[in-house]
Amino acid sequence: MSSLQLVVLDMAGTTVRDQHEVEACFAEAAAATGLVATPARILAAQGQAKRAVFEALWREQLGPATPVALAARVDESYHAFRDILEAHYRAADVQPTAGCLALFGLLRAHGIGIALTTGFYRGVTDLLLRRLGWDAGLDAQHRGGPGSLIDLSVASDEVAAGRPAPLLIEKAMRTLGITDPRRVWNVGDTPCDLESGRRAGCARSLGVVNGTHSRAQLAACPNDGLFESLAALAEELKEELRVKS
Repeated sequence: MSSLQLVVLDMAGTTVRDQHEVEACFAEAAAATGLVATPARILAAQGQAKRAVFEALWREQLGPATPVALAARVDESYHAFRDILEAHYRAADVQPTAGCLALFGLLRAHGIGIALTTGFYRGVTDLLLRRLGWDAGLDAQHRGGPGSLIDLSVASDEVAAGRPAPLLIEKAMRTLGITDPRRVWNVGDTPCDLESGRRAGCARSLGVVNGTHSRAQLAACPNDGLFESLAALAEELKEELRVKS
């Protein structure tokens, strides 16, 4: 498919199996630091940069507060979350989602780039990449080469604003030398994943429903297709590649 140059994929819940584990880590950190956060509110924030989520929640809870007081509470919760999350991923069974590796192989075989973006910061992103073996062949700028599984990894602390802003996608495009978002597909499992693709002007912003959000939840958001898994997306892509070859 000559028109498709790059597929941008989220990590936890999209390419990395997640059974609401990130939400559980977030809830644990919130409870430990006195932040009130309902399960629904935490779910709604999935895919976003986590520090920004803590800031929004603390701002809601504290109301008018001095910047110093707000920053102190945000720092406390965010550092607790980092410790809990990293401990979880060091011990957990970290696995790709259904069909992920087959999709990577299909994209590689057709010369289509693969960029992973995430609401995680670089430290835990690298931890996940190492646990999966996906860091092999990446350079110091997290860019791949001929022997790597992916072409690029971009973390939320490497851009000025995380999702739903389009900056993660735009950084991936810029780094890989792609100028036309109409030659890019974006794939994720949360509403803000879908919204970031729409804001970036991607040809398609697609959702998978075997991550943190159900089909009904994602169907309420503007999208260009919802799939049971990356395996189902790979099958559709195969058909399109076959038609256009």
